[in-house]
Amino acid sequence: MTEAETQALQPTLRDYERKAYDLLSPDRAAYFFGGAADERTLDANQSAFSDIELLPRMLRDVRGGSTRTTLLDQTMAHPIILAPVAYQKLVHPEGEAAMALGAAAQDTVMTLSAQSSVDAGAARTAGPSCTWFQLYWTAQREAVMALVQRMADLGFTAIVLTVDAPVQGVRDRETRTGFGLPADISAVNLAGMPMPRFAPLEPGESILFDRIAHVSPRWADVEWLCQNSPLPVILKGIVHPDDARQAIEAGASGIIVSNHGGRILDTVPATITLLPAIVKASDGAVPVLMDGGVRRGTDVLKALALGASAVLVGRLAIAGLTVAGSAGVSHVLRLLRDELEVAMMLTGCRSVADTTPDILRRQTVSDAKD
Repeated sequence: MTEAETQALQPTLRDYERKAYDLLSPDRAAYFFGGAADERTLDANQSAFSDIELLPRMLRDVRGGSTRTTLLDQTMAHPIILAPVAYQKLVHPEGEAAMALGAAAQDTVMTLSAQSSVDAGAARTAGPSCTWFQLYWTAQREAVMALVQRMADLGFTAIVLTVDAPVQGVRDRETRTGFGLPADISAVNLAGMPMPRFAPLEPGESILFDRIAHVSPRWADVEWLCQNSPLPVILKGIVHPDDARQAIEAGASGIIVSNHGGRILDTVPATITLLPAIVKASDGAVPVLMDGGVRRGTDVLKALALGASAVLVGRLAIAGLTVAGSAGVSHVLRLLRDELEVAMMLTGCRSVADTTPDILRRQTVSDAKD
């Protein structure tokens, strides 16, 4: 941690977000903190947490309490994981390497984006807890498997297949601010990957339905990947119970309830409201995680109480990286964990297993108990 990073540390999580906005250009702020279309889902992801109220339980024995949890046979100090976020060199010169270092300082898993602006090997070297690799499907199974095998060889322990973004969402804020990648930043881990080439459109044809849809993944591809991958596959972007069941049937080792942070399809419900139904549909077969709108330790507690095994955070971590590099990432994670511990103690929860729906008051609580 440099002296400059120490001086840049902010006192609270909200201060990190405000400071990051001040430091970033409008177009880069739009990319990292904006959402799709009218940003209704982006806003709902946070406001839905506020609609859930905590019901503290008194005088419980919480001596020896801990945030420790186990996920995919890995013991973790706390259930807060770094979500995949692309092109992090846009906010810090060390990009994903600095993010990985900050994650390692707080003993948490980092998910490296397929669109990382730093080589996967360099990120792993910077922070050994950078152990999950996020994957977008390409047109060729062989290319997908070659990339997965390369990550396995580098020591990654899980593949996070994002299934909710076969095309990019309509992002008005990015359009208004003119966001674009500079020439010196690219998805370096995808260099050399074959990209689909499309024939010219015939009159009346759609680039989406008559070209891209023909190379987009389907459930048969997911099943093939789960059967052949040397690493467990977690599906990210599941919001419907039937899709959760199908993911399990296809061989997924985990599910992440996610609406892509409100960046793909606007007016999708907030993920915290969708979580109980996915947990119920999964019926304990695989761990269920969630992301979207987590800004406080109380948000983490509410997600755990509704059945999540862990949460993923993206924008908060980017705020920390923007403001103070790896030290900022570490501090944001520490603040979240501290807030979680406070919330657990004040609601009488000694462990993650104690975070059950009876500490919540909201309609979704009855859904979770059904």
